[in-house]
Amino acid sequence: MSRYKELLGNFNLNLQESFVKEKTAAIIEKFEENNTPDILRFIYSCIDYTSLNSDDSKEKIWKFVDEINNFDDTHPEMNNVAAVCVYPNFVSTVKEALRTDVRLVAVAGGFPSSQTFMEIKIAEVSLAVADGADEIDIVLNTGDFFDHNFQEVCEEISEIKEACRGASLKVILETGLLKTAHNIKKAAVLSMFSGADFIKTSTGKGEYPGATFEAVYAMCEAIKEYDALHNKKTGIKIAGGVRTVEDALKYYTLVKQLLGNEWLTPEYFRIGASKLTDNILSVL
Repeated sequence: MSRYKELLGNFNLNLQESFVKEKTAAIIEKFEENNTPDILRFIYSCIDYTSLNSDDSKEKIWKFVDEINNFDDTHPEMNNVAAVCVYPNFVSTVKEALRTDVRLVAVAGGFPSSQTFMEIKIAEVSLAVADGADEIDIVLNTGDFFDHNFQEVCEEISEIKEACRGASLKVILETGLLKTAHNIKKAAVLSMFSGADFIKTSTGKGEYPGATFEAVYAMCEAIKEYDALHNKKTGIKIAGGVRTVEDALKYYTLVKQLLGNEWLTPEYFRIGASKLTDNILSVL
């Protein structure tokens, strides 16, 4: 038996889709209990404010960062977003422009498909970290995952984690491509085993569906079991189509119910959804 099959054998991967759907629906129907100004302000402080557009430029990114810089003056009663997330070539621009205490996140490693040479992935991550990235978001090699090449999947993540040096590593599972709770939980376990500090739902790019409540349920179950077995807390980032305040509250409710209050901090809970900022502010 390979070490990876032995690893996966320690987890309950037999998640029936109907069971997950039923359990998820029962949890999120109570989201209104968490619909308070304090919780909305907390959710705001967990947002990764993101610009990943084909027409991004240094000037546009500078203006984008200025929105974050000005927030502390315009909303002194609230904490700022958790982080600014950009393509790796704009890390130095953000580093120069940023005047407030938020994290700097770069997508890297062949984002959003993860289809490039391993040497390119390592170089891209290393350059982003050298330019000042605090966190790196990469995409799971789903091709190797579907071929059951778990050693290649894990070794790639481990090598990228080493290239991150002191930066945190988020692994994007692309849950809309993985589809089933079984696959999502398996990919989450392999990612955590390989050094992921966070697991993330989706790139929000391409033809695949973004975040779903059922996918987050499976990820939370993986995080909870992994922590119980290995005493390692892993963060969760929900991204891909999260726009409404109601959706954000439902994801918050899932994480609170499944993982507990220990995960309700920007250190372990993030939402990648820039449009959500305006929606939360308008409600408040």
